[in-house]
Amino acid sequence: MREALSRLAGIRVLVVGDLMVDRYQWGTAERISPEAPVPVVKVKREETRLGGAANVAHNLAAVGCPVSVVGLVGADPAAEELKGLLTELGADLSGLVTDPGRPTTVKLRVMAHDQQLLRCDWEDTSPPDEKITQGLRDALVAGLARCDGVIVSDYGKGLLTPALLGELIAAGRREGKPVLVDPKGRDYGRYRGATCLTPNEFEAATVIGRDLQDDGAILAAAQELRAELQTDHFCITRGPSGLLALADSGEHRLLPAQAREVYDVTGAGDTFISLFGALYIAGTPFFEAVETANMAAGIVVGKVGTATVTVPELLGHTGGRRKIYGADEAAALAESLRAEGRSIVFTNGCFDLLHAGHIQYLQASRDQGDLLIVGINSDDSVRRLKGPTRPLIGEEDRAHLLAALSAVDHVVIFEEDTPETLLRAIKPHVLTKGADYTVEGVVGHDFITQWGGRVALIPLKENRSTSGIIDKIVADHQT
Repeated sequence: MREALSRLAGIRVLVVGDLMVDRYQWGTAERISPEAPVPVVKVKREETRLGGAANVAHNLAAVGCPVSVVGLVGADPAAEELKGLLTELGADLSGLVTDPGRPTTVKLRVMAHDQQLLRCDWEDTSPPDEKITQGLRDALVAGLARCDGVIVSDYGKGLLTPALLGELIAAGRREGKPVLVDPKGRDYGRYRGATCLTPNEFEAATVIGRDLQDDGAILAAAQELRAELQTDHFCITRGPSGLLALADSGEHRLLPAQAREVYDVTGAGDTFISLFGALYIAGTPFFEAVETANMAAGIVVGKVGTATVTVPELLGHTGGRRKIYGADEAAALAESLRAEGRSIVFTNGCFDLLHAGHIQYLQASRDQGDLLIVGINSDDSVRRLKGPTRPLIGEEDRAHLLAALSAVDHVVIFEEDTPETLLRAIKPHVLTKGADYTVEGVVGHDFITQWGGRVALIPLKENRSTSGIIDKIVADHQT
């Protein structure tokens, strides 16, 4: 996977589709309005994110893939906001076409306690006029010449007319450049000849006109649609039931869902088509690309709102939210978590011979914020600190034991004798240590306050220590 992801920096993907601005208003709802039977949301913060095809571009940029964008925007402040966010990603915006007669699509979600209470949309879903359509054709021709493949993100907002799609897919075939489509609507005939379609189960059932109640029905639908639409491959995403992938050879695989905790499915399809499309365009075999994209979608549904997945998250993924990272990946991990607005708690130690005292300490540490990152000393570091007979348990096993605990969200192995370098990379909001320390004796106490963090001293369980356990084992053996 590391090798496949590293190839993404060497390609360019053209994203074509409906660009959106996703706005979020986050707050609390603690009373009902006296004016109507609706909750009153006390808004505490607002956030703007990229949505629709723009979220596809964001997902590509998050894994280091260069991206160009073709789409419509209005002549309004939302368009400038969208352009600014895409420019920050390094996206090529030469394919953006301005239609003064329509608004930039905006979706406003009002959130309380991480739950969506209301959504308001500003949009025009009518097809563009001939002048605007010609501008889009010109942008597609120029964009296709500069890219290695195309991802089409259709949200049914009027941009992707049958004629425009037909021209794009035919051009991709002529030039040997894959065109992968996340479809919308009931008429899939307009996607005929695409390299691969990735509808969800509900969309596929709607198009084919019957319920898809089991694995056999899902496979039959994929086979029927692939033959009718003359695509090379076909995928049907199935939410908590995983996905079906059907290759051009006729081979198929049913993959289980990768998510253990689902907070928000918004944008999961964007993440899947982004990772699958980029990897496939970069030369990754079909099923390998699908498996990685399925993993990415499993990670992103554990986040609130439209979100992305990073390379460190993918490389550290273990089939759920538990993740193990190297120290070189810690900064990217922390940046991603802070972008989600999460309060990061950090602690560190050798954690050799995990015992009840460790468990209590980690649980109390986790209570200090939204998530807990545990830094563990490498084997070489432990030997320098504890002597040549330690550790009793190797670093990989220690990391996996910690990652299996519900109180631990992430584990990072570091080589130095102290976690100072790791702390500077992560910049946690809270640094915890046992109450047998003083605040002044905790490594990092002096600079954690520089970024507004704090040190919390955690009471320890009496008569519980690795050294005590070792001494007891030795004494019992000697007797």
